Amino acid sequence: MKETKICVIGLGYVGLPLARLFSTKYPTVGFDMNQKRCDALMAGHDATLEVADDILQDAINNHGFICTSDIEKIKDCNFYVVAVPTPVDDDNNPDLTPLVGASTTVGKVISKGDVVVYESTVYPGVTEDECIPVVEKVSGLKMNVDFYGGYSPERINPGDKQHTVEHIKKVTSGSTPEIGKYINEVYSSVITAGTHLAPTIKVAEAAKVIENSQRDINIAFVNELSKIFNKMGIDTLDVLEAAGTKWNFLPFRPGLVGGHCIGVDPYYLAQCAQRHGYNPEIILAGRRMNDGMGEYVATETIKLMLKKGIQVLNSNIIILGFTFKENCPDVRNTKVIDIYKALKEYNLNITVFDPWANPAIVEHEYGIKVVNELPAQKFDAAIAAVAHKKFDALNVEGLLKDKHVIFDVKCTLDRSIVDGRL
Repeated sequence: MKETKICVIGLGYVGLPLARLFSTKYPTVGFDMNQKRCDALMAGHDATLEVADDILQDAINNHGFICTSDIEKIKDCNFYVVAVPTPVDDDNNPDLTPLVGASTTVGKVISKGDVVVYESTVYPGVTEDECIPVVEKVSGLKMNVDFYGGYSPERINPGDKQHTVEHIKKVTSGSTPEIGKYINEVYSSVITAGTHLAPTIKVAEAAKVIENSQRDINIAFVNELSKIFNKMGIDTLDVLEAAGTKWNFLPFRPGLVGGHCIGVDPYYLAQCAQRHGYNPEIILAGRRMNDGMGEYVATETIKLMLKKGIQVLNSNIIILGFTFKENCPDVRNTKVIDIYKALKEYNLNITVFDPWANPAIVEHEYGIKVVNELPAQKFDAAIAAVAHKKFDALNVEGLLKDKHVIFDVKCTLDRSIVDGRL
């Protein structure tokens, strides 16, 4: 086989770290339709903060890594990796539009003997039944005759500087046993944590989608426990700490479940199940529970304000944190927006403070304002929604009026100052 030259399509939270890593061993091109994104990366800065500036600049300057939106510059590649988002629409149905677009791009450049590997999270069958036919139609080539396919699900954990892409074991698969071994060799040459070659593409797809569905269901369970124990006047964290003394108790915590994986993937699995004539009760029940937690936090905060005699109408509330998880700027599918929307129904004034979130992106995606600096005013209530490290030194009580409410979503504040928490 000729020398492997890699093109990673989609330079977001998944594609860029992977492309940068591949560039240490192979000639690698990153392709993204967003020219501004490519320009910023070639200038040596990643706005997602997944790849540090010095590491990115080393890849560009010392390993020949380039980022481009010019399709002509990826035609001489022979190992294409698709790493575009797989969201859901407003009705929580899988939206494969980005995958179809990326597959069309691959179809325009793929040649005989080339390989295309998908990393985007999908339900079993999407790679072979939805994506590859697009590549075939556009290119006029046939899989396993003229070119080959594979699937290697992404396992990026945004904001995690310990479990980076090379330190997370990778599942691989191919459209033939031989191609599976080749794809596995390419990935294993850069993934220091090792790889696992799945027997088929569908097995690899299913493995990915159940990873996050399992976490979603477990978090839904402890979220339901939190609601139950709250009614009983029992602290949920105390219960979990006590139960955690048993060796096989799973250490899940209640909270908001957003982001591009755990809050989305179960819907992909659910739709796949329904297409095969099965109604997935547990998966969808878990989704309903987790999707309702933002409204629950807002309602509990209002109840606590009323119990303390704080006027709700025209009161001032500050939400601490907006990103979907701590210590990263990623606001995709953040459930903090659900807290915001539920509070808005009470006609009060809301300030969202998050030093990580990009205000322009938040306003574009959600239509609300986020501030990166604390305002000087005093608030009637605070909701600690995201456990950013930058909040550790924050005097939350100092932001509030004498009579106030503090609701701690992540259970990170001193419980002596907290009025409610999950």
